[in-house]
Amino acid sequence: MNQRCESSPVRIMLVDDHMVIRMGLATAIGDTSDLKVVAEVECGEEALETYERSRPDVVVLDLRMRGMGGVETIRVMRKQFRDAKIIVFSNYAKGEDAYRAISAGAAGFVVKDMPISVLLEAIRSVSKGGRYLPDAIAARVVERTIAQLSPREIEVIEELAKGGSNKEIANRLGLVEGTVKRHIANILLKLGALDRTHALVLAIRNGIISLE
Repeated sequence: MNQRCESSPVRIMLVDDHMVIRMGLATAIGDTSDLKVVAEVECGEEALETYERSRPDVVVLDLRMRGMGGVETIRVMRKQFRDAKIIVFSNYAKGEDAYRAISAGAAGFVVKDMPISVLLEAIRSVSKGGRYLPDAIAARVVERTIAQLSPREIEVIEELAKGGSNKEIANRLGLVEGTVKRHIANILLKLGALDRTHALVLAIRNGIISLE
């Protein structure tokens, strides 16, 4: 696992084939005291080579690049470096794009027309082990993934809405606690949710369950 002192800045690698974008991000990040760009590359192939050398805390990556695309880069990077923390920074924000990126292993997704402060917030959150999906992106991912939820996973979401611990939910559904934990982990992944509460908000907002 990557470990760093709390006082050390978050080390960032930028992956984008547009030099102007990289320069703008590097300038914005350079104006902070807790973030630092340690590498800049133009494509997925370079990103994989450079990651091994520089070991950044967070990778900020575009989806559309020459050569290896963003989704494939995420998939390969997470396979080679299991602790890699990756944020997509893209012009494209369709539900399919976000779904494929999150499914491949991205921990965050930010659209380029959002304020730069959103990306900086995402970097800080992901560097601490969190996930970051603005509500608009999360909703698109949910729309894409509703059909992916199994009947049992929907039952678990309904039980989450009633409250209680994993053990209590397991008892109500006649399952073992470990199975409930696995279902919840799958639900968070499929919905692109940050935690149980966020999963419930997304499920209610998108009509997966109701509180009636």
